Amino acid sequence: MTDLDWPAGFDRTDAVRQTTNDRFEISLSKAFDELETELDRLGVKDGTDGAPGYRYSFDAPQRQTDQRPYARANPDDPGFVLQWTMDGNDYAVACDRYSRLRDNVRTVGLYVREKRKMEERPVETGESEFANARLPSGNENADAVVAHEPPHEVLGVARDAAPEVVRGAARQLKKKYHPDAGGDEERFKRVVDAENAMLDGRGER
Repeated sequence: MTDLDWPAGFDRTDAVRQTTNDRFEISLSKAFDELETELDRLGVKDGTDGAPGYRYSFDAPQRQTDQRPYARANPDDPGFVLQWTMDGNDYAVACDRYSRLRDNVRTVGLYVREKRKMEERPVETGESEFANARLPSGNENADAVVAHEPPHEVLGVARDAAPEVVRGAARQLKKKYHPDAGGDEERFKRVVDAENAMLDGRGER
């Protein structure tokens, strides 16, 4: 059994606040495939031949061949932590927002993909898009960064969806998750934040 190595100082999501995610139509194996594709695109290798590597942490038996859990793994603690080394720096991203390991792995993969794409844009910024996931030197138990679904994934729309499409999708989801109608307050807040983020990105208020 592999124990979840959650970085010290990082708050956990209470089990009662963890939600299901019915939008990720993906298997656990595929979620790992896509995460590792993103790591490969970043130039992060699997640790062979002396190359910088990555490490998974989760509360389930781990296969020796590829660090992954077995295909049907669904541990009581579904949290997932990814740690990796890139350009001489150590990074960590963690997610336990969802009640299934698969969904937390998928969310970490989406986080890495979004950050990688931002890093590739031809703009100059003060530091790497991954800077907030960097661990202090020599401190393996430093805080991690929680991975969040990109706004368009929360709303179930295309990344470049028109404002009216964004508003329509958000309207339906807010109705579904509104606390006054017995919905999920945490999910409702994420829908509101996602709508604002997508509309604000177009200069709208």
